[in-house]
Amino acid sequence: MNELLTGLRAAVGAGNVLTEGDLSAWELDWRKRSRGKALAVVRPGSTAEVAAVVRLCAGAGVPMVPQGGNTGLVVGGIPDESGREIVLSLARMNRVRAVDRDNLAMTVDAGCVLQNLQQAAEDAGLLFPLSLAAEGSCTIGGNLATNAGGTQVVRYGNTRELCLGLEVVTAQGEVWDGLTGLRKDNTGYDLRDLFIGSEGTLGVITGATMKLYPLPAVTLTAWACVPSMEAAVTLLGLAHRHLGAGLTGFEVMGQFALGLVARHFKQLRVPLYEAGPYCVLLENSDQESEEHARGQFERLLETALADGCVADAVVAENIAQARQLWHIRESIPLAQAEEGLNIKHDISLPVSRIPAFCTETDALLQREIAGVRLVNFGHLGDGNLHYNVQAPEGGDMHAFLRQQEDRVNTLVYDQVKRFDGSISAEHGIGALKVGKLPQYKSDVAIRMMQALKKALDPKNLLNPGRVVPPG
Repeated sequence: MNELLTGLRAAVGAGNVLTEGDLSAWELDWRKRSRGKALAVVRPGSTAEVAAVVRLCAGAGVPMVPQGGNTGLVVGGIPDESGREIVLSLARMNRVRAVDRDNLAMTVDAGCVLQNLQQAAEDAGLLFPLSLAAEGSCTIGGNLATNAGGTQVVRYGNTRELCLGLEVVTAQGEVWDGLTGLRKDNTGYDLRDLFIGSEGTLGVITGATMKLYPLPAVTLTAWACVPSMEAAVTLLGLAHRHLGAGLTGFEVMGQFALGLVARHFKQLRVPLYEAGPYCVLLENSDQESEEHARGQFERLLETALADGCVADAVVAENIAQARQLWHIRESIPLAQAEEGLNIKHDISLPVSRIPAFCTETDALLQREIAGVRLVNFGHLGDGNLHYNVQAPEGGDMHAFLRQQEDRVNTLVYDQVKRFDGSISAEHGIGALKVGKLPQYKSDVAIRMMQALKKALDPKNLLNPGRVVPPG
């Protein structure tokens, strides 16, 4: 391996090949539940350097783990414990290469932090709508590799829908330049879509051309208490009818989830959460005026109150109030972490089936595991729930995870399958769920995935053991 390390130092500079000291920033996963051991952390600064690193590792038969901001939640971006894998960090590749205002597009390096993309678009008088809780740390390459979702999918779609083209280094160290700004290109297989959502198992994303949008004239936020999940779905339908394309966010939050925020972050005043089992956060972005947008919201909420699907509601009076409401929503995962270890589920379901799923699965878990607590929140507008399970209050959290995690996952995933859903909506598969995938994806789909992996990465050197179950 000394020969490989010497070659890597020559390719990217000795200071960018890390083998000693504290490497936890690259070896420890975001949830701090898994830690691997890297042969080295390699930090190329350009696409040419990435290609050189891949060629060297391929020649030596050394596996590589592409990594962006290391904010993933499914153990998909850290090395295993063997000490044989290279962490290929794209963090130094952080340039905004170009902004094309007329084409409403922006070309960037894969290591650009999401928040910096948002700011670059805003500086050009435009909008890049991808928005995640980790946007100050996650990178666009990781967002694309996991097909990240976020809070505005209901209007703009997942990261896949926001991407026009990619630049990718293949498992053989070749560079595919697909950085097109075209909305239409019907010249064969869409290679871009192979790599989006592949979690670094088919190629290394080094650059991307992303869609931009006009900035809305005004954005308003409302918070509503609803008497049931059925009422939340009814409100979503009303919001689609009253707001149309202006509906850019629709989040649902269970009473217990908001109660955790109130308990652990007392400085945050959580509105209306004690008045009903769920609250909803709505966002309306309008191209006309605040008066028009506020009028839309008022008519929507008047109809919802009259129909009984909303018990009470408030509309933010200014940007500061709107940010406070969103901050409450984004604090739920942090509050849950303060409460203790938990079992996370990132699931998607047809919106129409979410109320029945929640009713049946809540009852199932509470019947099977006495005292279990359910932290249910997420992006109801696109059918994505973060349906998390907290240990019984006062119990041994570590023992709960050891004894119950696999059982809880099976109970929840079986229900998801029964309701025609997916066990991963926006977090990906990684190593955490790869063992479960054959139970919830068809044999035909698994074989096609294996065939793609073998065709593009025949030596199984790109992020091995992730996403694709072994054949």
